[in-house]
Amino acid sequence: MSRYFVTGATGTIGSALVPELLSTADPEAVHLLVRARDDADLARRRQEALAYWGWPADDPRAGRLQFVRGDISEPRFGLSAASWQALTERSTHLIHCAASVKLNMSPDEARQTAVVPTRTLLDLAHAAARQGSLRKVEVVSTVGVWGRTPGYMPERPLPEVSSFHNTYEAAKSEAERVLWQEAKDLPLTVHRPSMVVGDTQTGRVIHFQVFYHLCEFLSGGRTFGIMPRLGDTRLDIIPVDWVAAAIAWSSRRPETAGRIFHLCSGPELALPLPQLQQTVRTAWQSQGRQLPRLRTLSRGVLEALIPIIGALAGAPTRRALKALPPVLEYLSESQGFQNTDTRRTLAEAGLPVPHPDQYLSRVLAHYLSVKAARAAQRSA
Repeated sequence: MSRYFVTGATGTIGSALVPELLSTADPEAVHLLVRARDDADLARRRQEALAYWGWPADDPRAGRLQFVRGDISEPRFGLSAASWQALTERSTHLIHCAASVKLNMSPDEARQTAVVPTRTLLDLAHAAARQGSLRKVEVVSTVGVWGRTPGYMPERPLPEVSSFHNTYEAAKSEAERVLWQEAKDLPLTVHRPSMVVGDTQTGRVIHFQVFYHLCEFLSGGRTFGIMPRLGDTRLDIIPVDWVAAAIAWSSRRPETAGRIFHLCSGPELALPLPQLQQTVRTAWQSQGRQLPRLRTLSRGVLEALIPIIGALAGAPTRRALKALPPVLEYLSESQGFQNTDTRRTLAEAGLPVPHPDQYLSRVLAHYLSVKAARAAQRSA
């Protein structure tokens, strides 16, 4: 039997990973590190997580979960010495999913949420290895460690990359370097997902992150139809359930130690932005959204107009536009992420990379239905 310790279980990837781990009878227990103010807050977060997964408190899967109050930015993840010792003695599998995906963090804040917890995880892994309990470690990184580098990202460590779009990418890259330097003796696999979207079958996801803000922008509704020229830029997206299934599968395979998996669509399946924009506008209009006619400008002119557009728009649009410049940087570059080895390995495991046509419409439909429900609640 195995005992898992998972960070980031209530995040985008972690919330899909936990049900995947418990879909088999193998894990005797799954310990979830959750940030909470106190025990009462931890109990509330447990109830929210179980509700998201659709499990009643007496569900057998819920009985195998242990919610642990802690914080990835603190020494020993904020755990007591006794709790830490118990983890080192009993944990067979460690999965580190926790991260902050804010693109405007200070360098210190970014390192505190990426580099510091990576070192703590390695401390835990080495201690568990010394106890003889450790079988496997999975670490979720990001394709963002490719930074500003043009061309196609290879499936290997990237010590040569030194220029990044933001502090998030820089800190995640540093965290990877720590892994390659200090985890050579550990059974560790690194996963680099691209832009994670909703579930393949339902479109569901626990948090609406960068992709959804990008779709709102591409619709033209927030900028009065003013758009940068999209050219032939492509966007790599991947559904969260497939990412979770790949990580869970890898955790059960000792032979994946030392591998880097690019959990992404890859150059062949990445979406051309003009195609994505048309799909988004069609979905928005099918829900009764009135969209302006599109007018294209250079990226520089659009960035100069953002304050003016914000002044003419309402408060929600102004808040959304503040996050637009970092997104425009991504849209102006031609990058791709090689996944040849990953695709072959996972296809042999029965996990072929899904085509966006299989899930994009469901992802957008779910987002729009949730937005409509929230709007109805506010107006009630």
